[in-house]
Amino acid sequence: MRNSTPLLRSGLTMAAAAALPLALTAPTAAAQSGISVSTSGNTVSVTTVECSQTSSTGSWGTASLLTSSQANFAQGRQVALSGSTSRQSAAWSSVSPGTYTVIVQCAFNNQTAGTQAVVVSAPTISATASPSRGVMGGLGGAAKDFGTLTLAAGGGLLAIGAGATVWFLRRRSKPYRL
Repeated sequence: MRNSTPLLRSGLTMAAAAALPLALTAPTAAAQSGISVSTSGNTVSVTTVECSQTSSTGSWGTASLLTSSQANFAQGRQVALSGSTSRQSAAWSSVSPGTYTVIVQCAFNNQTAGTQAVVVSAPTISATASPSRGVMGGLGGAAKDFGTLTLAAGGGLLAIGAGATVWFLRRRSKPYRL
């Protein structure tokens, strides 16, 4: 009895391992929906090939961006599709971070070309971003160009300080000397 349990477990593991490549190669639901949705920063765009004919008004159709609290097509932010018979697209800019549903409705037959969920994430600040003038750390006073007189005065003060240090140390080692 004890030997049957490990065999059963290994059999289930083998079946799961055999099914994994099939699951990975299966087409995704987004590819079957008839639309392709992508995000770039706070812009959401949709592309479809399903609306191949225009209506009598010359419109390809309409795309709608719905939030989770909006229930139907008319409640979302609607944008008209533009493009050609081979491909139509629409885009929304300034979209706040969150989860949205994109629905595309063709104008010719009022059929839904597809529905797909999309997540818009908050923009991140790049770690490689740098100030426009570069890093100025450690320059301090060296960034300013000083004249000859200023440099000569500084060199003189440095010489006086070095001379005073030598005199003090010598006097300290032999107190009877000046």
